[in-house]
Amino acid sequence: MAKVQLANVAVLDNPSPFLNPFQFEVTFECIEELKEDLEWKMIYVGSAESEEFDQILDTIYVGPIPEGRHMFVFQADPPDVSRIPVNDALGVTVVLLTCSYRGNEFVRVGYFINNEYTDPELRENPPTQPQFDKVQRNILGDKPRVTRFKINWDDGTGSTTNGAQDSMEEQTMGDSAQEASSSKLGFSENTQNSMEVM
Repeated sequence: MAKVQLANVAVLDNPSPFLNPFQFEVTFECIEELKEDLEWKMIYVGSAESEEFDQILDTIYVGPIPEGRHMFVFQADPPDVSRIPVNDALGVTVVLLTCSYRGNEFVRVGYFINNEYTDPELRENPPTQPQFDKVQRNILGDKPRVTRFKINWDDGTGSTTNGAQDSMEEQTMGDSAQEASSSKLGFSENTQNSMEVM
């Protein structure tokens, strides 16, 4: 059984200007003391076409973790706009939160993001070069996709890097119009049963 259970993730300051920091309030339960740190990452998916445009916005280490319920706010600067392909600057993309223990990812939370101009004229006639200072970011905070991986919590041996793919459970995003874009979430299609909503 997983020693850490993700209880809730709340999206803060949303919607917000594209250039504002990302903020997530993360709540998790630890069923017994963890002697080593949890590694949390926030990843912005710059393009559905290639992982080379993914940007790790921040990595933080939390620990050691005593038994009980814990909460923290994970804040990170927005992505480097120079690394986002022009054709992928606007529209739907994804932000991922991942957590690993001893180098093994055991949970991943993905959110669709819609980036668009707030000015109706810019929406109708978008400039050739995106004007990110006029773009609004809207994270679909009520439709997260949560994927859990089974890992070996007791020692570093016998665990598959990035979680055991054959022991993965996935919760879908729900009935969303953007589900056709779900490949951006980077989850394996070898899923088993649906999970409870957080």
